Amino acid sequence: MVRGTIASLRTRQGFGFIAPEGRRLNVFFHRDAVEGGQFDQLREGQLVEFLESADPIDPKRTRANYVRPSVP
Repeated sequence: MVRGTIASLRTRQGFGFIAPEGRRLNVFFHRDAVEGGQFDQLREGQLVEFLESADPIDPKRTRANYVRPSVP
């Protein structure tokens, strides 16, 4: 699992971006990628864990899957 911080959320649109630890580029995630349907409970600045996979729209980019709040 990769750790990162929620950089921005677009709650009405159902997606957001995560700033992975130690990297510059943010990773996109969709509300369906959040475990347990807890998208509405996420907040900007919150520490999360996730898995990365190739983005089906642009294989040069990655997308976050299995997003869940991180336990410190």
